[in-house]
Amino acid sequence: MRDPENGKIQALNFDDVIDDHILTSIETPLRRDAFNLDDELKIELIEKNFKEIMHILGLDLNDESLKGTPRRVAKMYVKEIFDGLNPENKPKPTMFENKYKFNEMLIEKDITIYSYCEHHFVPIIGKAHIAYFPKNHVIGLSKLNRIAQYFARRPQVQERLTVQIATELKNIVQSEDVAVIMDADHLCVASRGVNDVHSSTTTSSYHGKFLNDNIRQELISHIRKN
Repeated sequence: MRDPENGKIQALNFDDVIDDHILTSIETPLRRDAFNLDDELKIELIEKNFKEIMHILGLDLNDESLKGTPRRVAKMYVKEIFDGLNPENKPKPTMFENKYKFNEMLIEKDITIYSYCEHHFVPIIGKAHIAYFPKNHVIGLSKLNRIAQYFARRPQVQERLTVQIATELKNIVQSEDVAVIMDADHLCVASRGVNDVHSSTTTSSYHGKFLNDNIRQELISHIRKN
C-alpha cells in the first residue's frame, strides 16, 4: 500500500485489511489444489471442524436442535452459498443471433445478490444492474442473473464482485461496451463493528461506450426509474 504523503510502499496492517475491506486481487484468492478434494469429502471435513468450533463456543451438540447443525452448515457452504468457487458451476451462456439488429443499450436491473464478506463470512445483500450494447449476438436475459449470482456465491469483496461480473460479460458478448453497478448492504458493518444499519455500498465498473458521460447518465436514469 502506497503512502499518499511520501509515495513509499507500506506494509499492509492486518487490522486495516479486515476493517477497511481492502481487496488484494481481482481474482478470487484460491490455492492451486482448491479442487483436489471432491464435494463429499469437503462436506465431511467442514462438518468435523465446524463441530469443533461449536464445541469451543460451549454449545451442547447433544441437543436435538444443534446436533445436525455442523452437517447442515457444511452442505450449505459447499453446495449452496460457496458453490461459485468451483468453475464447473459457471453458467454456460445462451447466445442468440441479433436478428433485429438491436444496437441500443440493454439493461437487466435489480438482480438480487446474496454474497458473503470474505473478511468475516457474513452476508452481503444487494442488487446488481448490468448493461451492454449488443452487436451480432445477444445473451439470454436469465444468464445475466446467473452470471452475477455465480460470482456472488463465494467469499467476496464487493469491488471484486463488480469487476468479475463485468469482465465475464465482456468475454461472453465479445464487446467492451459493458457496465455493472451494484448497491449492497454489508452485515459486517450492520451486525458488528460500527453496527451501522443505515449505510450501503455502491460500486461500478464502466467500459467502452459507458465511459461516455451522457451514456452513463442515461444508464443511471434507467436504473433509478421504478
